Order: sequence, then C-alpha cells, then structure tokens
Amino acid sequence: MQKIIDRFVKYVQVDTQSDANNPDFPSTEKQWDLAHILVDELKEIGMQDVTLDDHCYIMATLPSNVDFKVPTIGFIAHIDTSPDYSGTNVKPQIHKNYDGKDILLNKAENIILSPDYFEDLLLYKGQTLITTDGTTLLGADDKAGITEIVSAMEYLINHPEIKHGKIRIGFTPDEEVGKGAHMFDVKKFGADWAYTMDGSQVGELEYENFNAAGAKVIIHGKIVHPGYAKGKMINAMLIASEFIAGLPKNEIPQKTEGYEGFYHLTSMKGEVEKTELEYIIRDHDMKLFEQRKVVFQKVADDLNKKLGSKLVEVEMKDQYYNMRKQIEPVMHIVDIAEEAMLQLGIKPLIKAIRGGTDGSQLSYKGLPCPNIFAGGHNFHGRYEFVAAEAIQLATDVVVNIAKLTAEKAK
Repeated sequence: MQKIIDRFVKYVQVDTQSDANNPDFPSTEKQWDLAHILVDELKEIGMQDVTLDDHCYIMATLPSNVDFKVPTIGFIAHIDTSPDYSGTNVKPQIHKNYDGKDILLNKAENIILSPDYFEDLLLYKGQTLITTDGTTLLGADDKAGITEIVSAMEYLINHPEIKHGKIRIGFTPDEEVGKGAHMFDVKKFGADWAYTMDGSQVGELEYENFNAAGAKVIIHGKIVHPGYAKGKMINAMLIASEFIAGLPKNEIPQKTEGYEGFYHLTSMKGEVEKTELEYIIRDHDMKLFEQRKVVFQKVADDLNKKLGSKLVEVEMKDQYYNMRKQIEPVMHIVDIAEEAMLQLGIKPLIKAIRGGTDGSQLSYKGLPCPNIFAGGHNFHGRYEFVAAEAIQLATDVVVNIAKLTAEKAK
C-alpha cells in the first residue's frame, strides 16, 4: 500500500493543469514534466515499446505471456488536471485510519472537509485518506488512474504466473479541456477495446455519458458618459443578465441528477461595451441534446428581436457524444469488467456518467472504451480526496480484467 501512496503523491506534486484557451497540443508545457517522469518509470518497471509522441501522448506495451490468441486490451488515463482550480504546489496530506469526523485541511484559513457536507467521506471510514491542504485541487482526477495502471502493470510483470494477453496502456494530455482523444492514434494503439480509469466512487462502471457542446455568447454594447447616456448607452452586462434569465432556471448542474441535462454557465466577463458568457450544454439523450441547442440559440434570437439589432452572438460547437451507442454492440467488454469487480468483492455501480471521458471520443474513433472507477471524490476543487485503499482496489480490477480476458479466450 505504501508504494501506491508514494507513487500517487509523486504524481500529484507535478503541476499539469491544461488550458482551455490554448489550441496547442498539449495546451500547457508543464504536462511534459509528468510525461517524461512516466516514460522513465514505465521503462524502469519493464514495459516495452514505450513511446512519447510530439503531442504528449504516451503509449506502452505489456506483451502477452500465453501461447494462444487473446484480444489486445488497453487501459487509459489522462495526465492533465482541471483548469477550474489551482494545481500549483499541491501538498497532499495523509490521514490514516480516518475516524469519520471533520478533517481540518488548513488551520490558517479554517478550511474543513466535513462528512456533514460531503457524505461520501463516510464510505472510507477506517481507511487512509489523501486530501489537499485546502489551497489547491489534489489531482486524483486522473493521477489516481495513472497510478492504478502503472501499479497494475508492475504487478503483472512481477507475477508472471498471472496469465494475460497483450496489454496496451495510454496516457493522454488535455482531457480536462475536451481534447484528450483528438490526437490519439487508435491504429497505433492497436487494442480491440480499452477502459479509461477515470471514474469516482469504488465500483463505478460506466458506458454511457453526456452528449456535450460548448457555447460562447458575445454581447455587444455601447459606452457613453453615464451622465448623458439616456437613449444612447447599451449596457452589455445587463443584456447578459437577460440572456442568463432566459434559460430554464432549474436546468443547471446544482438542480439536476441522473439522466437530467443542463445548461452550465462556466465563465462570465464583461464591461458595458462587451460581455462574454461561456456555457457547457449537456444531455444524455441525443434528441433532447439537439433541442437544448435550439433553445439556447432561440434565447439569443429573441433578445436580438427585442433589441432591434443583432447585439447577441452565439458560437456553439459539439464536443463529444454519448458512447452508449458504440458500446452496446460489444457489451461483453462491460461484462468482463463487472465480473472482475464481483470476483474482488466490489459491488458494481453501473450508471451514466454525468460528464465525459476520453473514452466517449475514443469509442467514436473505433476504440470501445467504458469507464472504471479511479476512487477519487470532489474533483476539480480544494475538497478533493481519495482513499489509498480505493486506488489499490482499482489496481486489482485492472489486473483481474487482464486475467479474465485471457481466461475467456482459451
């Protein structure tokens, strides 16, 4: 267990935040820092064909150790952490034998991680929790996934009595800004199917996710001296508030769950003369997803009609789609993961992702790719945490999937 903790802590201390506003691959140079560490480590533990391409994608191979044909499977995680919250100078804190009470993350700022607010903490009572110091995110999303894959490969290398087919692993940049699979070479990867280790709670197994779009609303105003503004000034910020109010008020993340979609305002910046709103639009059902985009555009069109001028512009772009359509024809790959969990005494939690992973885009590129728990909670913020035992269980699931895939191929 200590080796897994040490590995995870080493990874999260490397700042790898991506940048949604940079079109480069990767979007930040600092993602290379962890990539080079991982390349060296993969070679050190005995992985073969370790490559790092010009866009910061890592791939490596664990050769088959059986003399019969087994499907090539893959395991994938992402290097970057979310730009939503600082990933600089991460100082992980270790809390052994968690007692189920409040955890003081930061005494100076009185930042507390409490089960009264975050009930999932109680799932890990008695275990070793790894938290932030309250000033950064942790990076379990998805450095827990990387830890699990590397640890599982090392275990299989050190235990050749466990029979498995060829295994490919891949680590991607820029997943958090929706580009993790854009430059992923599925043909080079060469797997029949894969699993992303990028879920949350122990037991999560997911093969459907949101359809997703990103949208920018640009509102143009006119600035004049406020003392002489009557009939002349157009305040773009006030128009922006009308746009926000024009969307369904209860269809937002904090008021939806399960298969319910939403409109999420992620950024707002503005002055009288120009204001910009950034949204993400989500729905699991494709028909409802398309309707959401129509509603979004109609709010802008109605405002322009009311104002008598095209002051509100909308830029909208699809980001990824629900992978369920691609997974259902090959449901045996979900069944293998479910069986792997059951054999380890883990209750599978099969549900829809209220988000997306590299797996959604990869599934549409020809690599069916369900998502498996990585163990972390409260991603993208100061209250993020993961149990070391959860990382160990996910590592065991990877090993067991490799073993089961070979057994079923006999």
